Parts: sequence; structure tokens; C-alpha cells
Amino acid sequence: MSYKPFDLSGKVALVTGGNGGIGLGMADAIAQSGADIAIWGTNEDKNKRAAEQLRAHGVKVYTRKVDVSDEAQVVDGIGATVKELGRIDSVFANAGVGFGAPSFIGMTTETYRKTLAVNLDGVFFTLREAARHMVDRAKAGDAGGSLVGIASLAAIEGAARNEAYAATKGGVISMIKSIAVEHARYGMRANAILPGWIATDMTAQAQAAPAFAEKVIPRVPARRWGEPGDFGGVAVYLTSDASSYHSGDTFVIDGGYAIF
Repeated sequence: MSYKPFDLSGKVALVTGGNGGIGLGMADAIAQSGADIAIWGTNEDKNKRAAEQLRAHGVKVYTRKVDVSDEAQVVDGIGATVKELGRIDSVFANAGVGFGAPSFIGMTTETYRKTLAVNLDGVFFTLREAARHMVDRAKAGDAGGSLVGIASLAAIEGAARNEAYAATKGGVISMIKSIAVEHARYGMRANAILPGWIATDMTAQAQAAPAFAEKVIPRVPARRWGEPGDFGGVAVYLTSDASSYHSGDTFVIDGGYAIF
């Protein structure tokens, strides 16, 4: 007999940037555990492929093209998702970009603004609108909900040539802690996930670099790149009732890199 809190039947999870990489890894595990899934992404072909993969688990899947840096698109997206799937129980604000620069002094204002628009503004818009839905539901007698911001090790370690990216991810952690404190009265919790070196499209250049393979990955105690599937367990946990008293935390998923 399985541990019942990890059965997500009847729940609905929204994953932004859920059509690939870490987002799809989380969505796939959540779907396997029985929850219906909403995927937001800006690439409609990838959305379609992700939906086909997730529907194979026998759950309802809704996809929508949403640029999370656009407030109006996020507001409309939350409304459409609730209308389509009936509710939202957990949100993984995962959509992000990884613009860097040759150096800090060489980083342009345009790069800085573009990074903040998606990685920080996008998380803010997504979690604010999801929280609005969950608070309204709680006031109607249906309390609960899980808000998750995807940050990065760059938030807590020195990420050279990635100051804008690091700033956004540090901001996500602080935002999550504030949300957790304010919304506990509604039965809601909020947590952050900090990925380490994960093999996704965003890290393709690093994966192809011999120097990276020789000098960085050997410093990961697990001695390998992380995979999107490595985030399935924590995603299911944070969606499930098993995490109902776990809030304001940071989950570091990095194969031990940060402590070595």
C-alpha cells in the first residue's frame, strides 16, 4: 500500500516553462502521481510535444503560450487555466532565461533588464496571480496551496559574469520567504528550489566545453550532471499534502556541489 499523501489525484499543478528541461521533469513526475497539469511556454511546438508526453500518464493537460514577463498574459493565463482545469493547487514558477556577459563591466543594461523581466518579474506576476486564486478559494472554505519559485545555486554562490541572473535568483528566494509568512493563514506554503549543474538546453554550451567537463563536474560529489528527472521527487512532495507544514524553505538539488 502506497503512502497516500503522495497520491495527487484531484490536484492541479501549473508549471511555467514546463515544456522542457527541469520544468518538464517536474511536470512528468507530478502527472505520473495523478495530478492534472497546466504547461505554460512560449514555444507552441514544444508545448504540444510536452502535452503528448504528459497525457500518456492518463491525466488532463492544458497548454498555453504565455510570456511570463508580460503581466497581462500572466493574468489572462491564470484565469484561463482555472477555467479549463477548475482550480490550481500548486504552481512552479520555473520559466527563466540565462543571459550572461563576458564580464560584469561588459554586461549591458539591455541584458540586465531582459533577465529581470523573465526571472524576477515573471515569477512575481505568476505567484501573485496564483496566490490571488488560492486566497479567494481559502476564503470560500477551500484552504491550501503550494507556491514554488525555481531559483539557482547562483543565488547563494558567486556566479561570475552572471550578476543579473544571480540577482534574480536571490530575489526569488527572498520573495518566497515573504509569501510563506504572509499566506500561512490561508493554509498555503511557499518554497524555493535551487538547481545546480543540470543538463538542459540552457547549459548546452557548458556541456560541450571540455574544460567544464574536466574542472567543474568532477567537483560535483555525485560525479555527474543533474538531469530533469532528478526534480520529480521534490515536485511531487511540494504538490502533495505531505508538505502541508513545510514552508519558507530552500531545496538545493545539486548532487552535493554547494557543500563540497
